[in-house]
Amino acid sequence: MSVRDLIPWGRGNGNSAPSLFPDGDRDPFVSLHREVNRLFDDAFRSFGARLPAFSPSFAATWPSVEISDTDKEVRVTAEIPGLDESDIEVLLDNGALKLKGEKRSETEDKDRQFSERFYGRFERLIPLGYEVEEDKVNAAFKNGVLTVTLPKTERAQAKAKRIAINGKN
Repeated sequence: MSVRDLIPWGRGNGNSAPSLFPDGDRDPFVSLHREVNRLFDDAFRSFGARLPAFSPSFAATWPSVEISDTDKEVRVTAEIPGLDESDIEVLLDNGALKLKGEKRSETEDKDRQFSERFYGRFERLIPLGYEVEEDKVNAAFKNGVLTVTLPKTERAQAKAKRIAINGKN
């Protein structure tokens, strides 16, 4: 005997005990439970298809960036496909790099039923953690990739101290 045999209601398969309500729709609680489950399943299934385009958290992390830190500079590379360099603004503000821009819709197609393409404003703030030589910062944009090179000041380079790792405790 299994635990399912002790439960007085079943899901209609032949392996379970007889149901209290042979027709599950007569019981309003079972019917409500089934409908709420279906509603949530449908809602979350549709979020999976639209999450990148309509999620507020997506806008907070777009564009995707790659940051490399060497002894002499910090390099930030951002993938921003579908934009021109005139659509992007790069700012250095209070020790942070700010990437701002707007992607506009290219067409005025009113018959479009569904689109996963992202349109709208974006802003990404990247804290640097180092003093940089502001007059030597360089930004280049090519094939949808923005590369910002931020040279560290002499003082920032001197602050870095390499620590030897001992194998013994």
